[in-house]
Amino acid sequence: MDDDGSEIGVDAAALAAWMDRRGLGSGPLTDKELIAGGTQNVLLRFRRDGREYVLRRPPLHKRPNSDETMRREARLLAALAGSDVPHPALIAAEADDSVIGASFYLMEAVVGFNAGMGLPEPHASDRGMQHAMGLSMADAIAALGRVDHQAVGLGDFGKPDGWLERQVGRWRAQLASYDAFEGYPGADVPGVERVADWLDAHQPEHWRPGLIHGDFHFSNVLIRPDRGELAAIVDWELTTIGDPLLDLGHLLVTWPTRPHGVASALSTANLPGPQELIERYAAGSDRDLSSLAWYRVLACYRLGIILEGTNARADAGLAPRETGDMLHAHTLALFEQALDLID
Repeated sequence: MDDDGSEIGVDAAALAAWMDRRGLGSGPLTDKELIAGGTQNVLLRFRRDGREYVLRRPPLHKRPNSDETMRREARLLAALAGSDVPHPALIAAEADDSVIGASFYLMEAVVGFNAGMGLPEPHASDRGMQHAMGLSMADAIAALGRVDHQAVGLGDFGKPDGWLERQVGRWRAQLASYDAFEGYPGADVPGVERVADWLDAHQPEHWRPGLIHGDFHFSNVLIRPDRGELAAIVDWELTTIGDPLLDLGHLLVTWPTRPHGVASALSTANLPGPQELIERYAAGSDRDLSSLAWYRVLACYRLGIILEGTNARADAGLAPRETGDMLHAHTLALFEQALDLID
C-alpha cells in the first residue's frame, strides 16, 4: 500500500485534515494496515496520536448504492451504542463523498478473530469454549431482536409494512434478473417453485418488526480471544427492519456442522446442535417461534438465490468459474435443505 493510501481510495492527508476538524487526534496516520479491500468494502486499520482506528469505506469501484450502504451502517452502529448487542463502537462518520471519494466511517478496533478462518488457541483445544461460541451466536441475535428500533431512532430505517408479504416475490424477481447475464442458461435449481409456493401458502399470520442483520453467520462475527463469546457482529451491509426471526433461520441453515454450511473450518468443533440454539435464542427473546420452520425455509430460498447470482456472473465471465461452481453447489444444498423442511 502506498503511504498515502490513494490506491485503496483513502487519501491519508484528506482523512487527517477531516479528523483535525473533528478533534480526532493530531499528526500523521501511522501503522496503516489493510484488513480488507479490492472488490470488497475497504477496511483500513491505523493509529493516530496513540489511538487505534478502523476506517470502512466502499470498494474503489463503487456499486450504485455503496455510499448509502455506508451511511446506513454508520447510522445503525450509532443507534446500537449502549445496547447489549456486540458491535464495533462508532467514532465518527462522513456521509458526503467529497472527502475521500466515498462515504465512510471510523470505528473502534475490535480485539477478536474470525472463526470462519479457523480457531486459534485456546479455542482450538478447549471444547467448552467452542460450545460457548455457538451459544453466543444465538445470544447476539436475540439481543439484536430485543432492540426497540423506534426508541433508538431507527423508525424509518426500513419498510416493515408488507415486508413478510414481499419476500417471495422479491427474491423470485432477483433470480429472474440473472437471465440478463450473457451465457447464463437460467437457474438449474430443483425445487425453486415448489419452495416459493410453500412459502406463499404457509406465511405466518402474525409477526413483529425489528432490526435484522441480514447475513448472520460465523464469518460475519469476531470472537473474543480469551473466551467463547462474541466480541462483535460485523459486516452490517444488509441490515434493515424486518422480522428478526430471519436471522435465526439464517443461522440455523448455514450452521457449520451442516453439509455446505458456512465456516467449514468449524465443521468438527464442539458446537451446540440446532435445537439447543433454538432454546438458547428463546431464553433471550419473547418472540413467537411457532413459525420458525417458515423462516428457515425462507432463509434457504433467499440465500440460495443470492449465491446463484455469482454462478450467473461466472457464466458471463464476471466472476471466477471455480467460485461460481462452489456457490452453485451451496445453492443446491440450501434448496435440498428447504425441501427436507417442507416435506
